[in-house]
Amino acid sequence: MEAMVTGSYKRNELVRIRHDSDSASKPSKSLNVQTCQICGDTVGFTASGDYFVACNECAFPVCRPCYEYERKDGNQCCPQCKTRYRRHKGSPRVEGDDDENDVDDIENEFNYNQGDASRRRQWQGDDSDISSSRRESQHPVPLLTNAHSQVSGEIPCATPDNQSVRTTSGPLDPRQPVHVRIVDPSKDLNSYGLGHVDWKERVEGWKLKQEKNVLPVSSRYSEGKGTDIEGTGSNGEELQMVDDARQPLSRVVPISSSQLTPYRVVIILRLIILGIFLQYRTTHPVKDAYPLWLTSVICEIWFALSWLLDQFPKWSPINRETYLERLALRYDREGEPSQLAPVDVFVSTVDPLKEPPLITANTVLSIIAVDYPVDKVSCYVSDDGSAMLTFEALSETAEFAKKWVPFCKKHNIEPRAPEFYFAHKIDYLKDKIQPSFVKERRAMKREYEEFKVRINALVAKAQKVPEEGWTMQDGTPWPGNNPRDHPGMIQVFLGHSGGLDTDGNELPRLVYVSREKRPGFQHHKKAGAMNALIRVSAVLTNGAYLLNVDCDHYFNNSKALKEAMCFMMDPAYGKKTCYIQFPQRFDGIDLHDRYANRNIVFFDINLKGLDGIQGPVYVGTGCCFNRQALYGYDPVLTEEDLEPNIIVKSCCGSRKKGKGSNKKYIDKRRAMQRTESTVPIFNVEDVDDGVEGYDEKRSLLMSQKSLEKRFGQSPVFIAATFMEQGGIPPTTNPANLLKEAIHVISCGYEDKTEWGKEIGWIYGSVTEDILTGFKMHARGWISIYCMPPRPAFKGSAPINLSDRLNQVLRWALGSIEILLSRHCPIWYGYNGRLRLLERIAYINTIVYPLTSIPLIAYCMLPAFCLLTGKFIIPEISNLASMWFILLFVSIFATGILELRWSGVSIEDWWRNEQFWVIGGTSAHLFAVFQGLLKVLAGIDTNFTVTSKASDEDGDFAELYVFKWTSLLIPPTTVLIVNLVGIVAGVSFAINSGYQSWGPLFGKLFFAIWVIAHLYPFLKGLLGRQNRTPTIVIVWSILLASIFSLLWVRIDPFTSSSTKRAANGQCGVNC
Repeated sequence: MEAMVTGSYKRNELVRIRHDSDSASKPSKSLNVQTCQICGDTVGFTASGDYFVACNECAFPVCRPCYEYERKDGNQCCPQCKTRYRRHKGSPRVEGDDDENDVDDIENEFNYNQGDASRRRQWQGDDSDISSSRRESQHPVPLLTNAHSQVSGEIPCATPDNQSVRTTSGPLDPRQPVHVRIVDPSKDLNSYGLGHVDWKERVEGWKLKQEKNVLPVSSRYSEGKGTDIEGTGSNGEELQMVDDARQPLSRVVPISSSQLTPYRVVIILRLIILGIFLQYRTTHPVKDAYPLWLTSVICEIWFALSWLLDQFPKWSPINRETYLERLALRYDREGEPSQLAPVDVFVSTVDPLKEPPLITANTVLSIIAVDYPVDKVSCYVSDDGSAMLTFEALSETAEFAKKWVPFCKKHNIEPRAPEFYFAHKIDYLKDKIQPSFVKERRAMKREYEEFKVRINALVAKAQKVPEEGWTMQDGTPWPGNNPRDHPGMIQVFLGHSGGLDTDGNELPRLVYVSREKRPGFQHHKKAGAMNALIRVSAVLTNGAYLLNVDCDHYFNNSKALKEAMCFMMDPAYGKKTCYIQFPQRFDGIDLHDRYANRNIVFFDINLKGLDGIQGPVYVGTGCCFNRQALYGYDPVLTEEDLEPNIIVKSCCGSRKKGKGSNKKYIDKRRAMQRTESTVPIFNVEDVDDGVEGYDEKRSLLMSQKSLEKRFGQSPVFIAATFMEQGGIPPTTNPANLLKEAIHVISCGYEDKTEWGKEIGWIYGSVTEDILTGFKMHARGWISIYCMPPRPAFKGSAPINLSDRLNQVLRWALGSIEILLSRHCPIWYGYNGRLRLLERIAYINTIVYPLTSIPLIAYCMLPAFCLLTGKFIIPEISNLASMWFILLFVSIFATGILELRWSGVSIEDWWRNEQFWVIGGTSAHLFAVFQGLLKVLAGIDTNFTVTSKASDEDGDFAELYVFKWTSLLIPPTTVLIVNLVGIVAGVSFAINSGYQSWGPLFGKLFFAIWVIAHLYPFLKGLLGRQNRTPTIVIVWSILLASIFSLLWVRIDPFTSSSTKRAANGQCGVNC
């Protein structure tokens, strides 16, 4: 058989994979030719005939095109010695050239005709051949012979996406000799001049890393060919593999007792000290400042209760670790059909002008390129604003995905969202593996820039809506022109019949969904959109598990789905796990995280603590659900889980019972589960398009009528609920699926059903995430917190002060709504299996906005003390002062030990403390009053989508933009009052003499402590120009003046006899 030769009519080179019959002679290539260590081309010569030297420090071989590209779009420095590239004669000027002392060559800035112009033109033509994928994708490079031959080794056949070895580009001239390079895959690349010592060491290091990550499945499944290694043999390896496959897919990593035991001891000591402190405060009133003392004591008691609710759910924090290699051995063996469960991924968006389509497109691209079997992944995009801009942007995204996905999977890049991938600088020596990678990356970056231009053009076009509404390409009006009155819309862009990628491989399914909306119907905002996606996905693909992300949260880890499957498909966890929650991580936040956008304390401390009880709360995004849990079913619990005394078990451990009575109880509970709500059953004869052949016992347990009352009148959807492992029922007619999918997203489908009450996302709050997770935990499900080393998801957060406060307001308002509803954790679900500490955690998540009332009062107390000369604490003895000091020490010790076992930095902890005060004196306070108005008076507040606008005006420009909101008034008032109090207190001390400085220090300490917590808010007010809007100053001074005048007029600390005596005194003229 002849060797395979590839080429192109546009390439002046052929690449030949050497066959065994070829002679062992080396290619006829000069051994003195230097090769570019980035792209593999020859370095080239200067006008004087010398080799082109890019770096004058280390002479690292880089060709002129790579040198120019690195100066323009790269790091502008040598990959080896990191020295900044100096500008060579004829090179275009870039930023930083003005700092060089060399003579400028302005005349020849864009002309290097001395021997390099032709090479520059060839380089440009070469890259353009790769980048123009619209033209070349239709005409791939043909294989000249042996098109179906298998090629092994590291040099693949030449394709537009994988050009292994090239010289000059341009059309193939038959009059010129064709340069043929014979490449032996078994030989080292350095023998062909494709590397040097440093490069070879990098490649070898990468190979070792890959060998550790790749499982030797193929060798273990050998058919007895070859010799066995002594002591192992093929049978021994197979037995070892079977043993590995039986191992658990994850494990709990307990926190070291040396870190956890001191932490628990300090908590107990702090509780004792706090009790003694409160006993002293309540029994020692301040006679001459009784109102201030009473206010302070009430606030301190509430803070103590709030601390208890927050602290004890963190009693048993844990970490977890997954084993992806065991998951592959059990469910995804090489050479066999994958047994991994199908997953449907949901992306929700509303307003494309506030949630830019480019961000949504990056999220979708990262989902489609995920490292998971393509036939097991489906992506559903919910457009709840029925915007034609979102539809057209998704169409462009589907076309670009055909080029992006093969590039991602070929080079195994991370992250797989192009905007964030190309934002990372590349160290070619460290990150480049294949010689063709650099050129392919440049071509793909050019493709992405063109894609961005098309998306931005759509956005610019959508800024002005035509009077007659939008029109589609075929001339018909866009059905969603009225976002409040339009039919349901579904469009399948990619999938089994939606086209292949540029390599001819199948892509995951991509579906656009916009549910029907009509006037007079309650649509339930995001929760209603999510429930519509549950039904659509069940009809079309029916993945066993669901993963939902916000439109601005992209897959930062392509193995995130496999991380979740390590728990969901684990026999020990899968049947009782309702969801896997991943932590939220964010891009684009300022270095010091001024407004605690990362929320590190919550994600790295609180949720780890809940993971040791019954699992973390659902936070709204980055969460993989068990579809059965969303259908409202009970989990399949073990004997230990079914013990009746849940409260005693959660606090003190389980009690042992007799074997007979315990078994009888367990059997009874399981029978009740199967009868009531485990797996829904229906009568097959009553379902037209349903599934045949199910067990008769199931069909007798639940009638068709009760199923329709529970799930709605869709036989296809009801049939899909029986497929616990996912997949479409085998007898379903595919031709009717889209029609049925339109039916299940109609606005009246949920009427008189349990959707939003017991099934799917629960209605009743703008923070539907907390309510949905709480209902699942109340049924006995557990959740799991998964923190892979590489963050699974990353998103964008509002770094602007006003946007951040509005976001916190929405969260707090949702908590108040739950507090005032029937689903309040204080009184709901005691007949279920919710553990005590888990219930305490949920109570804390809904009552924390109430803390804003005592908090704002406590923050005003220092100023009142300074203005009146009174204090909230009487003169104390040495013993009492010791308890005060011990309380402060215990508070700091608890925080330090938390940071120790969690790994959170002290800066993140302090930012969290600061924003707790900022949010408590502004957004939380407004949420309390808005929640009361909504529940008691029926005055609804509009849901505001948080803006995810990109930072186009420079780094963190949005951080300094001021947006007026009434949320800014209360904290500004607190700041001004405390500043005025400090000035008044110091002035009084100066006028009164030395004896007044001692009591002043305690008051000043508390006032400065308040201002220190509000310091980020003060910086946000001042902005970049150190200017505060006039309206904020006017309102704050007005409120501060009113409070001060009222205080002087009331004068609550002066007795009536003293007032009379003062009024009776005579002046000088008496």
